[in-house]
Amino acid sequence: MTLRALHERARQVLDPVHHDFMAGGAGEERVLADNERAFDRYALLPRVLRGHARRDTSVDLPGAPGAGPVVVAPTAFHRLAHPDGERATARGAAAEGAVLVTGTAATVAVGEVTAAAREAARDAAVWFQLSLHPRPEVTEALVRRAEKAGCSALVVTVDAPVFGRRPRDLRNGFTDLPPGYAAENMRDMPGSPPGGLTDIPMSPALSWSDLDALLSTTALPVLVKGVLHPADAELAVAHGAAGVLVSNHGGRQCDAVPAAVDCLPAVVDAVAGRVPVLLDGGVRRGEDVTVALALGAAAVGVGRPVLWGLAADGEAGVRRVLAELRDGHDHTLALCGGGRNADLTRDMVVRRGGAR
Repeated sequence: MTLRALHERARQVLDPVHHDFMAGGAGEERVLADNERAFDRYALLPRVLRGHARRDTSVDLPGAPGAGPVVVAPTAFHRLAHPDGERATARGAAAEGAVLVTGTAATVAVGEVTAAAREAARDAAVWFQLSLHPRPEVTEALVRRAEKAGCSALVVTVDAPVFGRRPRDLRNGFTDLPPGYAAENMRDMPGSPPGGLTDIPMSPALSWSDLDALLSTTALPVLVKGVLHPADAELAVAHGAAGVLVSNHGGRQCDAVPAAVDCLPAVVDAVAGRVPVLLDGGVRRGEDVTVALALGAAAVGVGRPVLWGLAADGEAGVRRVLAELRDGHDHTLALCGGGRNADLTRDMVVRRGGAR
């Protein structure tokens, strides 16, 4: 079953309101569409007779040595897609050797997610996506939970000072989880009653000093997610980030920004090899993975395709999505004359029509 077919199957089985939540974007959804269209603007210029009989597409990422080049990007509320929720996602990702980034807004607590991942692969790498809370004690409590659960890195989302305006959710009145579902990582936070839930508020007052405070509280590597401007990439590295994720939040925040892949080369140049740069947004084919890696990404993240696989066929659907993207990249790498990801270079990427 192709990724497109998995999406169609997911559309059939999901509550239409929940499908809209997962599929939708901000504003007129221009960025949502352009994330995918942007890859159509790039073509690969293969090299030949390079002598690579075998290929190795693994990559060393913070807290995840030898990981696959496709990472499961953080997305919220997996139990809306499948009863097993993030547990099924974790098992599927681990079985395919993919890093899973589980999030603050997961509907399964982080400790249960990591346990599920390690049922499938004892050394599975799980990162924790962290939304910095205006109350530092809540942020620190989340960090401690991620550490206790065995997460090997933190991913701090920095592109959500306020909620994006998402017309589908507003039209559907989807402003909160239905009864029986919760952002379980926010349960029993400091200042809440036993068993109580704490909100995940956005705060435009957060600054680089809040990142500094986070870095001072943990020995885990911290990646910064949501960077589009190269100056911010330089700042992230200067403040001690272990990695930078080029992302426009899947088109769910600001509908006036560029496609993520169009921002990638400038961020890679700004970082200049000091830390790995990852990309998420619009990756739908193995060839997209190859293009992103040739433009300088160490790995790519995928969000919605994993949700479609999860909704369509649970753990097996997640595995199918990740395997298709990984195998498609491996095949394209071979066609481009490469034996490893580092054999892909920026001069092998051209604009459609031949303009570099």
